[in-house]
Amino acid sequence: MKPNEKVAVITGAGSGIGKVASLALLEEGYSVALAGRRLEPLEATVAEAGVPESRTLVVSTDVGNPESVHDLFVQIRNKFGRLDVLFNNAGIGAPAVSIEELTFEQWKNVVDINLTGSFLCTQEAIRIMKNQTPQGGRIINNGSISAHTPRPFSSPYTSTKHAITGLTKSTSLDVRKFNIACGQIDIGNAATEMTLRMSRGVPQANGTTAIEPTMDSSHVARAVVYMASLPLDANVQFMTVMATQMPFIGRG
Repeated sequence: MKPNEKVAVITGAGSGIGKVASLALLEEGYSVALAGRRLEPLEATVAEAGVPESRTLVVSTDVGNPESVHDLFVQIRNKFGRLDVLFNNAGIGAPAVSIEELTFEQWKNVVDINLTGSFLCTQEAIRIMKNQTPQGGRIINNGSISAHTPRPFSSPYTSTKHAITGLTKSTSLDVRKFNIACGQIDIGNAATEMTLRMSRGVPQANGTTAIEPTMDSSHVARAVVYMASLPLDANVQFMTVMATQMPFIGRG
């Protein structure tokens, strides 16, 4: 790693927003640790980037498991010696059913990955960033439009994304004394595997089903790069990047 090269870690890096953000940061010159449950998609992302092996680290990680998360950050520290950016991106949803029909396991799985995973990764990132020289770094949380406004039958996902906003604010407040910045990107209808259903129609608040517009996920990747590239005396606290014509402003 070159002396001025920055290091980022992205969770959920094998597909969707995590993949395009990884590729964008690698193209920008960052060294990137790619974390996710399955190694194959992570390795495919690295192969697509076509960068030297010295600039990437692939780690099979269960973000809801403290030991797995700790191992990820130990490997980052051992290979790169520092950490400049954490993008808490890993996230899942649950079946689109009403609250009373959700199982405890479905609820807990979403909370473990979306919220607890972000908390655990944030903890580990802070421990590195506050003790490195030069001190500091940046944490970016993937919030989602659902951090503001729910879709029908999305109580676990919406609850965790509202909680991510609280985590973002608390982190931003508690760690700025260590020269660590924390911000949140709220994404609406970026075209990924997760949003393929938009083209078939999704439930609306008025009880109808409608096809929703999407946007190219590269716009989100560029926004993440912008947030990451700011000097540490500046911060994007919250940013919303969304398909212009999706139902959000005036939703429902």
